[in-house]
Parts: sequence; C-alpha cells; structure tokens
Amino acid sequence: MASEDLSKPLKTWSHLVRNKRRPTEYEIVSTNMLWSTGDQKAPWAMGPGTPMTQWYVKYRNQSPLKHADWDGFRDPDQLVYRTYNMIQDGQESFVDALLEDHSRNQHDLGLSPASLELLAHFYTPARYVIHTVQMASAYLVTMAPASTIENCFIFQSADQLRWVSRIAYRTAELKMTHPHAGFDRDERGHWENDAAWQGFRELMEKTLVAWDWAEQFVALNLVAKPAIDEALLRQFANLCRRQGDTLTALLLDAQMTDSARSRRWTTALIEYALKSGDPGNRALIERWLAEWVPLGDAAIEAFCPALGPEGASLSAAAKAEAAKFRAGLGFGQ
Repeated sequence: MASEDLSKPLKTWSHLVRNKRRPTEYEIVSTNMLWSTGDQKAPWAMGPGTPMTQWYVKYRNQSPLKHADWDGFRDPDQLVYRTYNMIQDGQESFVDALLEDHSRNQHDLGLSPASLELLAHFYTPARYVIHTVQMASAYLVTMAPASTIENCFIFQSADQLRWVSRIAYRTAELKMTHPHAGFDRDERGHWENDAAWQGFRELMEKTLVAWDWAEQFVALNLVAKPAIDEALLRQFANLCRRQGDTLTALLLDAQMTDSARSRRWTTALIEYALKSGDPGNRALIERWLAEWVPLGDAAIEAFCPALGPEGASLSAAAKAEAAKFRAGLGFGQ
C-alpha cells in the first residue's frame, strides 16, 4: 500500500478536492456529515442484530428509492444554520410587527361572529395538524441518507414548530378578547371529532407510520404538506381576507413563505432522484403517489366544504394547486 505523501497536503477536505476551487460555507458545514452511512450493514457501528441497526438498514439503507450518491444532493437555497437564523429572524420580526400593529388597533374586537367561529374551528385547532408535520419532518431528520438532505428536514421541522408556537400565541390572544368563544378550550375536541379535520388526521397518522424514509418523504412533501398548504394556508387565508380578518390572512401568507422554500428543495431532491438515480425511481414514486394522493384529496374535500358556502370552490382550487405542484415535478396532469 502506497504511503501518504505528506509533502503535498490537501488544501481542502478530500471529498471537496474534485471541485478544484475554494469550498463554500454551505459545502464545508453541510456535506458528507453522516458517519452512520459508511457501513451499509452496520449503521452507528452496532451489531447486525441490534434493533436500531435493523431499523436503519431496512428503512433507510434498503429503501426502494435508490441513488448511488445521495451525498451529491444540494439544497438550492444552500441554507446553513447561520443563514437560516438570519432569514427567520427577519421573518419573526415581520410577524411580531403584524401582531403588535393589529393588537394596537384592537383587531380582535372587530372580528365578526362568523370570523370567530371560523377561527375557533379551523385556525386555532390547526396547531395539531402543523405539529404532525413537524413530527414527520423530525423523523426524516433521523432517517435521511445524506447530511444535505437531513439539513433540509431540520429546517422544515423548525419551520413547523415556529408556527405551532405562533398559532398557540394567537389562541391565547383570542381567548383574552373573547373568553366565551371556546378558544384554548375546544381545539383538541375539534381536531379529534369534527368531520372537517378527520381527513387530515387520517392522512397524517398514516404518514407518521410510513417508516421507509423515501415513502414518508413522498407522502409528506408531495401530498400532505401541499394539501395542508393549499387548504389552510391559501384557501382559508383567502376566505379570512374576504371576511375582513386581515391578521389571520397575513399570518397564513407568512407561513406560506416557509412552504415555498420547502417546495424548492423538495423539487430539487425529486429531480436529483429522477435524473441521476435508479431508473426505477419514477415508477416507484408514481406508485406511492397513486396510494397517497387520494388521501390528500379526501382531506381537502373534508376540510374546505366545512368552511361555508364557498367550500366547494375552495376545495376544487386547493386540489388543483396541489396537483399543479406535483405536475411541475412531472407527475400527473
């Protein structure tokens, strides 16, 4: 075996040498960071009979979605912890300003009974469905086959936790102004029992137990998140705006900014899997979508019609936009 030539030390990390340029901050802190992927038969340097090893071998290493080099994936936004926090600090400042301005103008006192009922049934209980998205994203953090993919799920999980907190904050505000409207009291009952939420409950409960990392990614980012985004963040926001509830509409618009970033890296990861991955990846994703899209559509169809007379048109618009996102990836019409 040839000895290492110490007279010619590397000028950068070995896995970045082929770039023949100074590595970026993103490349330095984000690429090839998972040591558990080195031995495909013994993740985490544990014996083959260890339950944790068997889990990772089955649901990550032996996933039917194949690529020879998952570490070659790159986040199109090239976010790192530092830049993510800079961006979200600005986003938080914007949301803080919205809340302060509307509170100063006594926005909640001017809400109509119809708006209060909508908020009590469809906005404040939404922290439950957003939390399920956070839970699924956190699971995928642990199961991603490359650090650049893992980081995207980390930031997606953080986004969802941020909005769970904001919805909880709004719940407390609304309770203070309207103590008899059921805020901070009835949300769990609505989530568990109202027909409008049962489609999303079924969708997310099944997503959370789709243990294979790639199938859960497809179920979450290609079906569940688009369904939630289009029904709640877009169509419900539009309804609130038409009813004069500008604060809720603007908060949901701000939340959609995070979802837009999620869709960018989701698109990039699907393209990476299709263009340079296993030839069978497209057929596999199409099969998964055939199983999951009906659940996403059913969730929209349960949620939107419950919003009122406009429900049928809101449902059709939400399903169309979710389908449009998948069509942009080359799936469906």
